[in-house]
Formats: sequence, C-alpha cells, structure tokens
Amino acid sequence: IYTSGSTGTPKGVMIEHNNVVRLFFTDTPLFDFNSSDVWCMFHSFCFDFSVWEMYGALLFGGKLVMVPSSHTKDMSLFSDLLLKEGVTVLNQTPSSFAVLQELFSEVKETIAIRYVIFGGEALKPSIVSKWAARHKSTKFINMYGITETTVHVTYKEIGEEEILSNISNIGVSIPTMHCVILDNDTSLVPVGVVGELCISGLGLARGYLNQQELTKQKFVH
Repeated sequence: IYTSGSTGTPKGVMIEHNNVVRLFFTDTPLFDFNSSDVWCMFHSFCFDFSVWEMYGALLFGGKLVMVPSSHTKDMSLFSDLLLKEGVTVLNQTPSSFAVLQELFSEVKETIAIRYVIFGGEALKPSIVSKWAARHKSTKFINMYGITETTVHVTYKEIGEEEILSNISNIGVSIPTMHCVILDNDTSLVPVGVVGELCISGLGLARGYLNQQELTKQKFVH
C-alpha cells in the first residue's frame, strides 16, 4: 500500500498476507465478529482502513457491502444504505462520523450497528454522545495505527467515563503488538515525559519497496 504520511512523497509499504490474518484472529478477545455481521467498504482501497473493512467481513464469513462513491460523498445517501443493508460493523474517521451522527439522531427505530470503529484521525470521545444516548447497544472503539504496522496497533473502548472526560485516548496495544515511548537515544522515557511512540510486534511491514535506506532509518533493530 502506498502512503505519503506527513512527507507528501508516496512510498510503498510491503505488508504480508500473514500480517492481516494475525490482525483479526489475535483480536478475537477484543471483538466478537461473526458470519452474521454486515460490513461496508466505505474507504478507498488506497487507504489502509479498507484492509480492515474488506477482510473483517471475508475472514469471518460475513457480508461486505461495497459503498458507491456517490454515497461516500453524500452522508444522507450513506445513512440510508446503512439502514437498508443492516450494517453491523461501521468503520469511520471521526470527522465523517460527526456528520453521520446528526443524520442518525432522527432515526427512531433500532439500528443494527454493533460497533463503530474509529481510525485515521484523533478522536475526542464527546463526539459520540448523541449516538450513545439514543442507540445504547452500539460499542465505540478507538483504534490507532499506521500502514507500516498493518492498520491497527492500539484499542480503546469509549464509554460514559471517556465521553464525559473528552480526552483523546488511543488505549493499549492489541495482542501481538507492543508500544513504547522513547527519547532521541532510543531509551525509555519516564511516565509523563514527551517522547516518540515506537511500535514493535508481528504487524510490522517488511519495509519500503525499493527504498533500503529509508527502511533502515524507520525500521530500527
């Protein structure tokens, strides 16, 4: 998958199929995805979030709804599609969800959505307050990750306490992944000290395609 990150220069990230399988089947203590679930592919296949959407449905024998581009640009059409198809697992960036939530605030019937999983942007938990008040069966999960770590690294369920505090929190690392905060000398920093978040574990990509020097720089040993 090609990603530019903050540089604006696309670079190819080499991700193994095994990384994707590991992502889902080591996450089973966190989620209860099954063959009755209906997922939707809202994001472009150029965006790593789409990997989670596609294989989340297919690896558990669920249904995958391909969202037309016209619906991704019109949240009113998208909300109608979610209700019509009975989508149970919804993956959104916080900014897209904010628009969708306003549309769903007028929905009175019980909705099928079991999970709303956030990624791609920082999440302020209060954003889900209206949805949480009306549709109490929905779980809200904040996940953080980058393409180089195969979509997701951390997991945080958003409940009433998080909504009231409204503090952005990426939670803790998922199984097979590990997070540490290091200083410029790659030493662990004390609690409360600013540093750089570094990721290790089985989700790491092989490196960057045809960019050995960049791979050595970012994938340290």
